Amino acid sequence: MARLRKAERRERILAELRLTPHVRISELADRFGVTSETVRRDVDALSVEGLVNRAYGGASASPMGTQPPFGERNRARIGERARIGRLAATLVQPGEVLMIDAGSTTTQLAHALSVNGSGLTVLTNSLPVATGLGQHGSADVILCPGDYVANEAAVYGSETETFLRRFNANRAFIGAGGITPDGVMDVNRAASAVKRTMLGQAEKVYVLADHSKFNQRLLSLVVALPAIDALIVDEAPAGELARALDEAGVAIHVAVD
Repeated sequence: MARLRKAERRERILAELRLTPHVRISELADRFGVTSETVRRDVDALSVEGLVNRAYGGASASPMGTQPPFGERNRARIGERARIGRLAATLVQPGEVLMIDAGSTTTQLAHALSVNGSGLTVLTNSLPVATGLGQHGSADVILCPGDYVANEAAVYGSETETFLRRFNANRAFIGAGGITPDGVMDVNRAASAVKRTMLGQAEKVYVLADHSKFNQRLLSLVVALPAIDALIVDEAPAGELARALDEAGVAIHVAVD
């Protein structure tokens, strides 16, 4: 059997954990034809992203209601998220009004827009998005009020949602903790509420997510798939998820190297 690549091994580990609550490193190493140390590194990397929990001798499925703080997520899959952000930025026209929610991938979009954006107005609940856009002064940034959550480097709450409803936008860009055939998922109910508010105020809705978010079922359903216009990813979805996206009429934009 051909040896699996790193990304393939990690997808297989996640697939195993969707079927069983615990997997052993030694058994995975035998199955993949690699050393236990190699699988341990895979598990450690998935743990940093909040996709699995380290357990004695193996890994267990990550709870639906937790995720690592923004700082940890922002250090994971930087290359993939940067490509997604750059591709998303190409969809924006000069002078448009955008809503961008808090997240590690949407922060990469902000960095791309700070270089290539022109005459934009951006409403956001994210401090990193606001500061990223402000680096080159290419956008008029409106930072939402609300309750500051340090782990997310963002504001949330009823005040945030009420403020956003005062504005309209050409496009909304949101991140996702997970994407399943049922829709866009997140672990944070307050974040889900802000995302839904942004989507309701925008003419076009885009979800930014790397492939590790595919088929991740989490605590909160943000919106069903028909509510979004496009998904911007680093790899094309496959299987049941791909069929559900196609049936919902969601366009897929794949960011390549």
